[in-house]
Amino acid sequence: MGHNDKKVAIISDTHAYLDKRIEEILSDSHVIVHAGDICSAELLLKIKTLADEVFAVAGNNDIPALWPAEHRDLVKNLPKTATIELPGGLLVVEHGDRYGHEPSHSDIRSQHPNARAIAYGHTHRQVCDQQSIPWVLNPGAAGKTRNLDGGHCCMVLTSSDSSWKVDSYCFS
Repeated sequence: MGHNDKKVAIISDTHAYLDKRIEEILSDSHVIVHAGDICSAELLLKIKTLADEVFAVAGNNDIPALWPAEHRDLVKNLPKTATIELPGGLLVVEHGDRYGHEPSHSDIRSQHPNARAIAYGHTHRQVCDQQSIPWVLNPGAAGKTRNLDGGHCCMVLTSSDSSWKVDSYCFS
């Protein structure tokens, strides 16, 4: 990796569980992105200790009524979207529940035309659509709930001024 390169770990749909192998990937990253359905203040606070920068957005299960009373302020303050400046462009993050369970990538792209990549969750299916810019990325489910890819999944985006690269991981 070059001097200005950033290693960005992307997770989603932990549903209050984080596999140790995914935690290792997170702890080796400059930036951690959680695309929603965190479902646990403890998990959110833990990932905030693993990297210098952490961006987390609210999923459809990250609402105050579903979190313990003492953590409702934390969940209430989670944004619906996050825009992250990286070497070589912008990464936009949202949960994706507004697109349904079979989201149209053209719909997602039309919402964020200035992004170089868009990361979303919700479907629990890993997707790496690099057919056009912005790329559409879904890391799959990192937790134990509806692991449609057969295990705990995540992605790592390595960004530099000149190129971006995505690596996908799934652990059964």
